[in-house]
Amino acid sequence: MIEETIKWRLAYKPEEIRWNEVAVESETGKIYKANFRDRHGRTVLILRPGMQNTKSIDNQMRHLVYLLENAVLSLPEGQEQMAWLIDFTGWSVTNNVPIKSARETINILQNHYPERLAIAFLYNPPRIFEAFWKIVKYFIDAKTFQKVKFVYPKDTDSVELMRSYFDDENLATEFGGKAALKYEHEDFSRQMAQDDLKTAAFWGLDDKLQGISNGHNGAEVAPEPHLN
Repeated sequence: MIEETIKWRLAYKPEEIRWNEVAVESETGKIYKANFRDRHGRTVLILRPGMQNTKSIDNQMRHLVYLLENAVLSLPEGQEQMAWLIDFTGWSVTNNVPIKSARETINILQNHYPERLAIAFLYNPPRIFEAFWKIVKYFIDAKTFQKVKFVYPKDTDSVELMRSYFDDENLATEFGGKAALKYEHEDFSRQMAQDDLKTAAFWGLDDKLQGISNGHNGAEVAPEPHLN
């Protein structure tokens, strides 16, 4: 797995993907890093499959890899895993994630970011999702499969399990919590532009800093010398 991942990283160059290259994928907030951590201090990614806004699977995967890399570098010292919250609001057959896309997502996560996922909560998926899941689950290895938890508002046990990972004050109303979930693309773009500078510094790619923009208007951002 290490050999294959080294080959993949040499070819894919995930550490060189910059926000301005994938920002269009995030305009609807279909995947983004939350501004809070779970109870264990893990980075949280929020996924909203119902907000799909593009057709290019290749660029969707680059966007996912960009956010995985960002999530890993955002982890606090001593923590190596992230948590996913998947919101099915607005999900339907018409904006369903293609099987090819789902399979590639699983492949990237399992083979190139093994054990980076601590838990993934699928919140209130519609009944029609069951048919999609019956196909997708065969691509998931047993270890990862155990980390995927379905949560339904009327199923007290599943709700309590999710809340054992997240503070109600941080958990959005869409997930049964008390916080207002409102994705602001411009604010997130500014944050990612600053994170790009930290990523470049971490990987020793400072020579590429001048090419980093905020992904919105192409304005240059002054470099930060060190990771926080």
